[in-house]
Amino acid sequence: MATSAQVAFTGITDHAVIEVTPDKSTGLDKIYVVYDTDGVGMTYTASSDETVTWYSYGSQGGGYAEQISNITSSGRTTTLAQVMPNTGYIIEEGTDRTYCWVTNYADYYLVLDDLSITESKCSTVSLRLDGNASPIIYYSITGSQKTLSRELTLTYNTLEWDDTTHWQEAQVVEIIDYLDDEYSVTAPLCNTYYLLAGDTFLKQWGEGLEVETPVLTATSVGCGSTAVQDKRENDNEKGNDDSGLGGSAPCRIVFTGYPTDAVVYREWEMATDEEFENLVLQFNQDEVDYTFNEAGTWYMRYNVANADGSCEAYGETYTITIGESELVCPNVFSPGTTEGVNDVWKVSYKSLVEFHCWIFNRWGNLIKEFTDPGDGWDGTYHGKLVETGTYYYVVTAVGSDGVKYKKRGDINIIRWKQGGTSTTTPTE
Repeated sequence: MATSAQVAFTGITDHAVIEVTPDKSTGLDKIYVVYDTDGVGMTYTASSDETVTWYSYGSQGGGYAEQISNITSSGRTTTLAQVMPNTGYIIEEGTDRTYCWVTNYADYYLVLDDLSITESKCSTVSLRLDGNASPIIYYSITGSQKTLSRELTLTYNTLEWDDTTHWQEAQVVEIIDYLDDEYSVTAPLCNTYYLLAGDTFLKQWGEGLEVETPVLTATSVGCGSTAVQDKRENDNEKGNDDSGLGGSAPCRIVFTGYPTDAVVYREWEMATDEEFENLVLQFNQDEVDYTFNEAGTWYMRYNVANADGSCEAYGETYTITIGESELVCPNVFSPGTTEGVNDVWKVSYKSLVEFHCWIFNRWGNLIKEFTDPGDGWDGTYHGKLVETGTYYYVVTAVGSDGVKYKKRGDINIIRWKQGGTSTTTPTE
């Protein structure tokens, strides 16, 4: 288009012409939407004294454009007294060309009489429109058929999972270019109605229309879930990190399912395979507090269904890996020397589901007993540090893999003196 050239319309009263800038691939500079082209003229004001020639084209494209003969001129302004509806125009000014399309909206007038729900499935809902929201057609310069979007809005509510512990009601707005008699939309996860409004042209003219369905009772279901594992702060326990669910037994995990509104049946499933063909446990509840005591790999998932079982959904599959057991007993430590450095006697362990430890002095007196492998002996007896020397332990334990341990041995208490020597003299 010439830099300062202008296209304008005459005979417009209540409804201003709406300008749309189409995609560049169409070759068009503008699409002009006229409420009703009857009695409407079109003018072109040139930016120079060059000769102006008008052409029109239809579905075959600009290559088959025909010159318009009944163009009048006054100075630099040329006029087409009556616009031809739904027609493309090429206005030639010297070597410059303006390409545009004029749409007669009266031929595509939006009618929204009724919107009904014809079918509700687990994943989709079918809507039926009584009225007219048909495609608004135009043609590119090359004769390619295009659709001018009506920008109808379809609004409804559903539930969205916030990836934590909540379903939140959210409004969904779909932008629709045009609407045939039937339209398919995603099934909602809560009770809602569907509101169809538009189109963008009537809205700009202040005459937007709306129509809505009755309230739809949700039958589609969804579920979210979480798995929270107890973490023990035992520095002598192996495999108790944050790398994933499981690790060292006993491993307590709280599984919680969060169902949507239409859910009636819910279940947590535990299996030994990812396909859940070998189920070992089932829990008909939203929350499961479970402690894994056996070595191996386990899979947990939450699934839900609606009242008649026609719609179901599955949550995330959780993989829980429990390691095999391990038990190592040290034989030396140095309480009362450097704080935090080898000053507590502790076993190194993994996946012990039973544990008992007794510590004796050389005369067989019990000076320490504990049943938590995460505990230890700080080298005291009745609140005071014992003397250096040799002490004795007996440990029994059972591992997650069924291994039974019975260990006994000596514990040497060493305290370093200045100069690098140590004392290990036993006392009663």
